[in-house]
Parts: sequence; structure tokens; C-alpha cells
Amino acid sequence: MFVFANFLLAVAKVADILLTIYLYIIIARAIISWVNPDPYNPIVNFLYRSTEPLLSRVRRILPDLGGLDLSPIIVMVAIYFLQSFVVRSIYDLAYKMKIGIGGMP
Repeated sequence: MFVFANFLLAVAKVADILLTIYLYIIIARAIISWVNPDPYNPIVNFLYRSTEPLLSRVRRILPDLGGLDLSPIIVMVAIYFLQSFVVRSIYDLAYKMKIGIGGMP
């Protein structure tokens, strides 16, 4: 059982790291949007390609606010929720499994 608990701990840690990296990518994208970046710059191109699929879905749901784009904020709140609820729940489950509390024999 401890092997599965260690696996869950590893999954939770990797998910936490990936969500944190994506959060920083979203923040960089929001900062880049304040200036007129060169669209042929590889970093700008990467930021747009890695964030636009998710941000465009959020923009479709949000009402039109006349040029004010709140989609990065919504995505950052969603990432924070995933880290606070889902990742921590996996951590808690793994620790309970490790010490033998969890309802599993």
C-alpha cells in the first residue's frame, strides 16, 4: 500500500509543479500583452501558443467587456483552486494511506 501512496505523492508533486509553471506562463503572457511584442520572437510565440487554447475557451464564456480581458485572471484563479483543492486532496489521501488511516485495509 505504501508504494501506491508514494505514487500518489509523486503525482501530486508533479501536478503541483506543472500548475505552478503554467501559472507563471499565464502571468508572462499577461505582462507581454501590455506592450507591443514582436510576434516573430520565439518566446512570445511560445507564450501565445501555450496559453491561447485555454484563454480563448475562457473568453468565449465571459461576456464582452469592451477590450478588458479577464481571462488570465479566471485561469489563475482556476489554477489556484486546483492546487488548493485537488492537489492537496491527493497529498492528504496519500499521507493517510501511508500511515494506515483511510478506510482501506
